This record gives sequence, C-alpha cells and structure tokens, in this order.
Amino acid sequence: MGDRHESLSVFPETVKPEGFYAALCYSPRGMAQDQPVKALVIALTGHAAAAAVYSINRLQPDSLCFVLPEGAKALVESEVQPKIEHLPRRWDWVIIAEPGEIVGCYQTLARTLPEMLRTWEVQPGELVVDVTDATPAMAGALTLVTMPMSSRVVSLVPAREGQENDRVDIAGQPFIWTQGNPWDEAASSSRREGCELFNRRLFAAAAKLFREVEVRVSGGQKPLYRAFGDLADGYDLWERFHYRQAWEKLKTAVKAFEMASLWGGPPGLTSLLPAVKANAGFLEKLVLDPAPVKDMQAHDLLAHAGRRLHGLHDSEAAMVALVRALEAFAQRQLFKQYQIKTWDVLPEQLPQALRETCQTCYLEDLDGKYKLPLQAQFRVLAGLGDQMGQAFLREWPTMKPLLDAANHAVLGHGFEPVKAERVQQLYDVVVKLSGVSETSLPKFPILNL
Repeated sequence: MGDRHESLSVFPETVKPEGFYAALCYSPRGMAQDQPVKALVIALTGHAAAAAVYSINRLQPDSLCFVLPEGAKALVESEVQPKIEHLPRRWDWVIIAEPGEIVGCYQTLARTLPEMLRTWEVQPGELVVDVTDATPAMAGALTLVTMPMSSRVVSLVPAREGQENDRVDIAGQPFIWTQGNPWDEAASSSRREGCELFNRRLFAAAAKLFREVEVRVSGGQKPLYRAFGDLADGYDLWERFHYRQAWEKLKTAVKAFEMASLWGGPPGLTSLLPAVKANAGFLEKLVLDPAPVKDMQAHDLLAHAGRRLHGLHDSEAAMVALVRALEAFAQRQLFKQYQIKTWDVLPEQLPQALRETCQTCYLEDLDGKYKLPLQAQFRVLAGLGDQMGQAFLREWPTMKPLLDAANHAVLGHGFEPVKAERVQQLYDVVVKLSGVSETSLPKFPILNL
C-alpha cells in the first residue's frame, strides 16, 4: 500500500465520457454536485463500478481510498480510473481478504485506514464514506473504523416507484442518493460523556470532547455543541482565574442555549440556564469592579477552595486556596473600611501599638514598601476595633494548628501532605470569620443533558 498519486497522474486531466457514463452526464437529470470533499473512502466489490464513478465525480475528493477485495483491483484500473473527471491529489487502496467476515474486515481496516488518513492530514469531520457496493461486513467495519473522522455515509440505493428526491439514472437504472451523518445520533452519547467530564471538574477535557463533536455533527447541531464547548472553556478559564475571558465565554454560551431552547434542545437545557446566568452575573460584578481590592474576589477564592476539596478531592490545592481566601477577606475589610492596602501600607494608618512592628519587620528592601503578612492583617483589624479582627483573635487557638498544618503541607513550606479534615476545619472557621453565607458563593452547575 502506498500513495497512488503518480499512477493516477498518467490519466489525462479531462476524460471524454463514454458508454453508461456518457448517458449519465448528458441525461436530462444531469449530475448533482456537492462541494468537493477532503477525503472519500469507497467500498468496491466488483458489482457497482458505475456507482463508484458517480460518487467520485459528485464528491470530487482531494484524497481517495478504495476498500476492495484483491480481485476488484483490475476493475478500478479499467472501469473507474479512466472515468474520473477530477483526479484526486492522493489515492490508495486497502485490500480485504474476506469481504463477508466482519472481524477480519475490521482488523484489516483498523490497522491501515487511520494511519493513512493521518498521513493525508484528514481532520475529524472531513471524511465521507461510500458503502454502496460494500458487503454488510464491510459496511459495518467501515462505519466503526471511520467513525472518529467521518461526517457522512453515502449510498446509492435502487429507487422505488414515486421516489424522485435526489434520483439519478445509472446504466439505465434509477437510484436514490442517500446520505446521513452517524454522528447526529451518536452525539448524544458523547454529550453525556462530556457532561460527566464537566461534572468531575475536568473542564478542559470536556471542552475538547464537545469541540470534537461539533466538527462531526451536521450543520444544524453545530451551534449547540459549540455552546457546550464555550461553556466548558468558560469554567476552565474561571478555575484559572481568567475572569474576563470566562465571562465572555459564558455570555456566548447563554445566548446559544437560549436560542437552542426555543427549538427544544436536549432535555435539561432550560433548567441549566438560570445557573449559568447567575454565574455570568457573578463574573460580571467581579470583572467590572474597578477597585484594587475586588469585592467578590474573596468569595470566589473560598468557593474555589470548596470545589478543590469536595469536587476534585485535592486537599493540597484546596488548602492553598483557602489560606489565600482568608487573606483576601482581611484585605477586603482593610481596604473597604480603612483604605489600607496590605501590599503598600502606611505606618501611620495602623494602630499605634503596631506601627513600630510594621517599620521594623514589614519593610521590603527592594521597593521600600511596607507589606502586611496574613496574621498582621487581622491584628491590624483587631487593633482598629473591627469585628472580623477581634473574631480572629478569639478563634486563634483553633486556627493556629490548622494554619500550622497548611504551613507544613507539601504546597506550603513542608513535606507532610495535608489531610482533608484539616482543610474542612479551616474552611468552617473562614466561613465563620467572614460571615459569608454559603448561598452567596458561586456554584458551578451540574450538567444533566
């Protein structure tokens, strides 16, 4: 097996039709024309060479592969190649030893076709498969093997009386050109798989799967799967704190889902929209907040820690996010109530008792700014009479061992993996200190579609 481009090139660019093909080309019906396709795989057992010619000339593939038994190779060279109007840039064939035996057909095709299509740089959705002359075994095996790359299966079937839609006459016999996209039905199974990935917080993997389905389904379904891809991309961006890009993706997904819901859409789509809209609204507030300390940032960090702990069961990452959320609540309170920036504090803004400590311990030698660490932030709040700071001092005996656990964690400064129960204990304390209601935290949706 190899690239047959050179052997095809011996035929002239334009071949005068003759015999049955002349009758077809000059029949009153003419020949329907599709847009040229990237690749065509066509089964040929020796009974429908005329149909193969029609299919090739109608689809005008850039790359062409015949799947056939050894005895049909001569038929390709004598009855098919001379009548091809637009010669493919590449062509090849796969020999099937037992056309009536599905396991053997599948093994042969699985070992040859995928590599051939990769060599030809055929992308998912760019392949058309013609099973007009295939045995049942060949048709089944071809459909299975080409499923990842194909977007259309075509066949010429004998026309019944009264059938006129896409009817063609070949060698004096009436046929109907039928075509369908197996992905239009198979997509629902892939959609469920994508939803499962999404619900496991594997957003990038879900987005990749939805994009793969998008390029394979027929045109009417493409906007829906593009929206699913945007949705998964949006939450993936959100998990990585790219808030503006995430907001744009969710807004785009919402508009597409609203349009899809008008036409029915998959079950569960209508009930999904309120949750996504609420998340988009949360991101909008976060993105459009012009303050250097964003009002909703601490809420998002706390929710992020909860997802890491309960959704991904990643205690280390959850603890890092949780300590950061604790600090963000302190920074938010210091800035909103006292205009204190913890990364650029003025000693005179602090309670008298803490000014000397600040000047002695918190000066950065590189930029000359005073920067308050976590515990100092809460002690400043307490010294200013703030309730959050005073609550921190009351909870300190409980918090110290938990913060020590965070400090000794692998992603802290130590070598001991942190336990999930320690993270949960600190989470509960942070919720208590901040006064945040769980219902005010953003919740990522569960996809049941």
